[in-house]
Amino acid sequence: MIVYLLCFVLFLTGLYGVITRRNLVKIVISLSIMEFSLFLFLALIGYVEGGTVPIVDPADTGAVYVDPLPQAMVLTAIVIGLATTAMLMAVIIRVYRKYKTMDIREIKNLRG
Repeated sequence: MIVYLLCFVLFLTGLYGVITRRNLVKIVISLSIMEFSLFLFLALIGYVEGGTVPIVDPADTGAVYVDPLPQAMVLTAIVIGLATTAMLMAVIIRVYRKYKTMDIREIKNLRG
């Protein structure tokens, strides 16, 4: 149960970074922290204490198996998150080249 609470604290840490930071790179890093906390949470959902690999053996009727679906979802989400982070970093580089700043409050005040 404590691990789920730690996932929640990690998510809140990322959310705090998104809300309070002004630098675009720090905001993207905070979003990544939030993503990884969700990945960890999903992987923990599929874990079963004392579970084995989900290869069904007809001879063993009382076996407990680990659910592989959350693990597959996390692998897919990691790839999507990596692509999203790369796209956000490319946009940040373009914004920096145009406005010569990464401060989001200064970018809001600029025109052009």
